[in-house]
Amino acid sequence: MTEIVVTDADGLRTIRIDRPDKKNALTRAMYAAMGEALREAATSPAVRAVFITGGAACFTSGNDVADFKARGDQQADVPSPAREFLAALRACPKPVVAAVAGYAIGIGTTLLLHCDFVYAADTAVFRMPFVDLGLCPEGGSSLVVPQRGGQLLANELLMLAEAFTPETAVRAGIANAVVQLTELFPFAEGIARKLAAKPPAALATTKRLLRQAEEARLSAHMTEEFAQFSALLRGPEAAEAVAAFQEKRKPDFTRFLAAE
Repeated sequence: MTEIVVTDADGLRTIRIDRPDKKNALTRAMYAAMGEALREAATSPAVRAVFITGGAACFTSGNDVADFKARGDQQADVPSPAREFLAALRACPKPVVAAVAGYAIGIGTTLLLHCDFVYAADTAVFRMPFVDLGLCPEGGSSLVVPQRGGQLLANELLMLAEAFTPETAVRAGIANAVVQLTELFPFAEGIARKLAAKPPAALATTKRLLRQAEEARLSAHMTEEFAQFSALLRGPEAAEAVAAFQEKRKPDFTRFLAAE
């Protein structure tokens, strides 16, 4: 599909999100295309590393709002294309490098937790706004961010749900380093090409060993997150958040009772 551009060259598969008129907002079809590209990369001997980018202006602003609202009718136990995309990203045995410029919102941030190397431009803006949307964290973020960045920083990023800088993303273990925008793509692609030149079996084994100790715990935690996310997505708080966005007004959550 034209909104997800997949190219292969010299052992490197590049997956580029290309929907600039919508700030690279993701639809179910786009998730499906990215998932398929990752599954193909996993089994193709010609692909030795994967490079994910959204270009210089924006990584992704998260879910497409109209598509997101339509997901509210899905059952909690039915895997969504977004969930299947994250599963393909986690399962990919090849090293995955991401280059982030501009907005990385929602799953635009949480997908990075499953990449092996993440480089952020000095222009990058991260946010995990799930609570403000009447939702809970997804993508394993409520487990991985506290593990990497500490509980207090995770509380800030996931409960206050405000935008944060690329430097904070490094502190939180979401990104490896901050790179000037003019140098970001040559630098990050250079890392991907270094990885593509390494012994593939040794590299795949190393990646598996680095991840396997936490794999069962992360899998169970993500299953719980997605179940809660799906339930909240069909709830009144998420409905108010989406309605407020579409009506260009501030949401009013004061009418909802506090949890006991």
